[in-house]
Amino acid sequence: MSAAEVQSRQEEPPSVHVSEGGATLAEIARAAGVSAPTVSKVLNGRADVAPATRSRVEELLRRHGYRRRRGGAQQSQLLDLVFHELESAWAMEVIRGVENVARQEGLSLVLSESAGRLTPGQTWMDAVLARRPAGVILVLSDLDSAQRTQLTSRDIPFVVVDPAGDPGDEVPSIGATNWHGGLAATRHLVELGHRRIGVIGGPSSMMCSRARIDGYRAALETAGVAFDPRLVRDGDFHHEAGYACGLELLRLPDPPTAVFTGNDLQALGLYQAARELGLRIPEDLSVVGFDDLPLARWVGPPLTTVRQPLTEMAEAAARLVLDFGRGRQPGVTRVELATSLVMRSSTAPPAR
Repeated sequence: MSAAEVQSRQEEPPSVHVSEGGATLAEIARAAGVSAPTVSKVLNGRADVAPATRSRVEELLRRHGYRRRRGGAQQSQLLDLVFHELESAWAMEVIRGVENVARQEGLSLVLSESAGRLTPGQTWMDAVLARRPAGVILVLSDLDSAQRTQLTSRDIPFVVVDPAGDPGDEVPSIGATNWHGGLAATRHLVELGHRRIGVIGGPSSMMCSRARIDGYRAALETAGVAFDPRLVRDGDFHHEAGYACGLELLRLPDPPTAVFTGNDLQALGLYQAARELGLRIPEDLSVVGFDDLPLARWVGPPLTTVRQPLTEMAEAAARLVLDFGRGRQPGVTRVELATSLVMRSSTAPPAR
């Protein structure tokens, strides 16, 4: 036997005889060479397990599809809500929706933030396993395959709201019709007579941002307006990006007469850039946002925007994850709620 074969066999977890209906905790423990209480500690997210042992047990749980029997361990009266960033009015609308359902169901809410990462870290996962919530709702985030397996094996249901990437058919998710929203925003500007229309999207890695820009491009092409990549900027859904990208667009030799921003916060940044350059909204520049946060009605002039039903999306996610936790299997696990254009005072026909 070669040295490579010996190393491969050493790294591979030992086999386990699987009982009918799946591996039991005792069988997993025997295959891992540990006690059943140690496997139980891993299942419950206890910290007092050596990393190598934890990894070996988790691999066996994943390989053999171990799943805690429903009702075998008491779940807490909690819903876990995790954001990749928790610092904007956008997040407050989502929290409001989940809280509405939690209050109706007599549950408490646990808020977490993954510090800008689209996948939460293992420290967060260990805390979730320890408190055994009734469900986990992830916002603009995702789980890697190992994390999904960890939740599934503990019978903890999860749902993703506005997934950053394509979560796949096996991951329940709630989103909005982002492509249609981008189409409606841009079509509105085209119908007003604009032909040089800029766009400030979100991160190009996010599915919702790409969909909005695809809708923007489709509206231009349908109207016979040439797509100009020089009028496209990738932002990050923050005010500062709207300001910086706005200055770049408005300082072009042939600047746009209208700009569609990927969200309302970037629209506010664009407002600031326009003011600094002495441009009036909507007389010199039309602006359309996305989200319809409460602040869209308060700015001057009030912002034309695409309404994304954030509170309703969050409520739908909370109900879906609780349905899964109660053993109900909804027929549809990918839900998209409709967006709609809300016309206010930030758009008008071009002056030139």
